Amino acid sequence: MRGALLVLLTGFLCAAPSYATGPDESAMLPPVTCGNGVPGGVNCITSKKDLKQARRDFSLAKKLAQDHQLEEALKQFDAASRLDPQNPQYLTARETLTQELVFQHVQRGDALLLSKQHDKAAEEFRAALQLDPDDQYARDRLQEASPPPAPLDSFFPPTSVYDSGEIHLQSGNDLATFHYQGDVKGLFTELATAYGLTAEFDESVPSKPARFYISDVDFTTALRLACAVTKTMWTPLAPRQFLVAADTAQNHKQFDRMVLRTFILPTHSTPQEATEFVLTLRNMFDLRYVNSGQTADTVEVRAPQSIMDACNKLVEQLRIAPKPQVMFDIKVYQIDHQLAQNIGLHIPNTFNLYNIPAAALAGLAGLGGQNIQNLINQLISSGGINQAGSSSISALLAQLTGQQNSIFSQPLATFGGGLTFMGLSLDQLAGALSVNESWSRTIDHVTMRAGQGVETTFHLGTKYPVLNGSYAPIFNAPQIAQVLGNQSYVAPFPSVSYEDLGLILKTKPVIHEDDVSVQLDMEVRSLTGQDNNGIPIISNREYKGSITLQDGEPAFVAGMISKSDQYSMSGIPGLGFIPGLNQIMTTNTKQENDDELLVIITPHIVSNFQRSTPEIWVKR
Repeated sequence: MRGALLVLLTGFLCAAPSYATGPDESAMLPPVTCGNGVPGGVNCITSKKDLKQARRDFSLAKKLAQDHQLEEALKQFDAASRLDPQNPQYLTARETLTQELVFQHVQRGDALLLSKQHDKAAEEFRAALQLDPDDQYARDRLQEASPPPAPLDSFFPPTSVYDSGEIHLQSGNDLATFHYQGDVKGLFTELATAYGLTAEFDESVPSKPARFYISDVDFTTALRLACAVTKTMWTPLAPRQFLVAADTAQNHKQFDRMVLRTFILPTHSTPQEATEFVLTLRNMFDLRYVNSGQTADTVEVRAPQSIMDACNKLVEQLRIAPKPQVMFDIKVYQIDHQLAQNIGLHIPNTFNLYNIPAAALAGLAGLGGQNIQNLINQLISSGGINQAGSSSISALLAQLTGQQNSIFSQPLATFGGGLTFMGLSLDQLAGALSVNESWSRTIDHVTMRAGQGVETTFHLGTKYPVLNGSYAPIFNAPQIAQVLGNQSYVAPFPSVSYEDLGLILKTKPVIHEDDVSVQLDMEVRSLTGQDNNGIPIISNREYKGSITLQDGEPAFVAGMISKSDQYSMSGIPGLGFIPGLNQIMTTNTKQENDDELLVIITPHIVSNFQRSTPEIWVKR
C-alpha cells in the first residue's frame, strides 16, 4: 500500500512542473520523452484529461506564435509536450520555436556587440545559451562580449606580514631651555629626555666635548641645532626613539630612509631638453640615484622622502608651466637698381688694305675646292676633332664660312688693276643713344615660431647647382667617331652638388618676463660672376650677434648695400679728351648697379607663463 502511494506521489511531482515552472526555467528543461517501460522513466500512459489539456495548450501556443508572442508560445508548447510526450508534433513545434528564439537572441547580440554595447550583448548570448546550451556559436560570442577575467592578484591580493610605513617622531610642542656642557652623547641624552624621547647612538658618534646653550625652543629646532654643532645626523627608529650617527656620506647612505619614485618628464621637443631636466634634478637636490625609466620620457629617482617631495613639487611646477614660445615676424626688403647708358658717335677708325685676287685665291685654296660639311665629317672620322657635342662643330662651320666671305663682308674702296688690284676696307659709321634702367623691389614676409632656447633656421634664396665632375670620351675609337659623326652621342649625367644662395638666418630666443633676447646668425651668399676652373666663386657675408627686444618691438637687425659703377669710353685718340667733343665724337658707356638688403625682425611672445613658483622646502 505504501509502495502504491509512493508511485502515485512520484507521478504527481513529475507532472507538477508543467504548471508551476516559469517561462525561463521551463525553457531550460530538456524535452520530455517516454521511458519505454524502463524503471524510473517517465510514465508514457497519459489520461484523457491530460490529452485534452495538451490539445488546448497546443492551440493556444499556435495563436500566440501568430501574434509574435514567442516566449509565451514556447511556454505553452512545452506544457503540451510534457502532458503528451508521445506526440511528435508537440515536440517538433517546441524545438522549432526554441531554435527561432535562439537565432533572434544571437542576432540581437551580434548587433549590440558591433555597437560596443558589451553588457547588453552578453545578456542576449546568455539567453540563447539558456534555450540551447549546446550552441557553440553563442558560447564563443559570449566570451567575446564578456570582459576579460580578472588577474589572479584581484582574487588573491598580495599580503604582507607587517608594513611600518614612514616613521615620524612624536615629540609634542613643548619648549625647553638647555645650558649644557659635556660629552656629545650626553647632550643628545639630555635633549631626548627633555622631550620624552629616547636617543640611541651609533658607534661612529665621536666622543668629544660640546657646549650647547639655547632657550625656549621646540624639539625640531633643538635637534637640528645640536646636529649642526656636533656634526652629526639623526634618523627615527620608532615614534619616540631616534638614532644619532656621525654626519658622513656612508652613514647617510646606510641610515637615510629612501623611497623610489618614477617621474614623467615635462613636455620637451628634443632629447637634449630631457637630459638638461635630469641634470637639473641631480644638481639641485644632490641626487646620487637617478636612472632612466623603464619607458621613454620617464626617470627613476631614489632619495629620502623629504627630498623626494621637493623633487615632486619641482616636476609639477615644470609640467604646469612649460617652456615659453615666441613668434618671429621677419620682413626682408630687397631693392635692385640697374642703369646702363650708351651715348656717342662711332667714327671709322680701322682700315684694312689687301690685294683682292691674292686674298680670294688663298681662301679657295685653303678649302681645296671641297664642301665645308664634307671636310668636317672627314676630320671627325680621322679623329682630328674629338668633342662630345655639336656646339663646337657649329662654331667651326660659322668661322670657316666667315673667313670665306670676310673679304666682301665690309664696304671696299678699290684702286689699281691686274695684279695691283687693291682693296681698302672702311669701318662703319654708327651712332648710339640708349638708356636702360630697371628697378626691382622685393619684400618677403615670414613668420616662424620658436621655443625657449631652441635654434630655428630661415633660408630665403635658391639652391645653385655646382658641377663636380663630367664625362668626355678621351679615347677616340671608330665607334665613338661614328656616333660623334651622326650627332647621336648622349653624354652621361654629370655629378652636381647644390649650394644655398641667398639669406640664411638662424635665431635662438631666450624669453624673460616681457623681453626676448635673441642670438642671431645671418649669412648672405651670392655668385660673384667669376669662376675657378669652371667652378663658380660664391661670395659669403656673415653677421653674428645678439639683441634684446621687448614684446612686439621691431628691430633693424641687419642691412647691406652694395654699389658698383663702370664707365668706358671708345673713340679716336685726342677727341675723347676734348670737353664737349668727348660726348659726341666718342662712345660712352656707363653701368650702375645698386643692391640693398634690409632685415627687420619683431618678436611676439605667444606662449608664456608666470615664472615665479611657490617656495620649495626640503624638510627633515
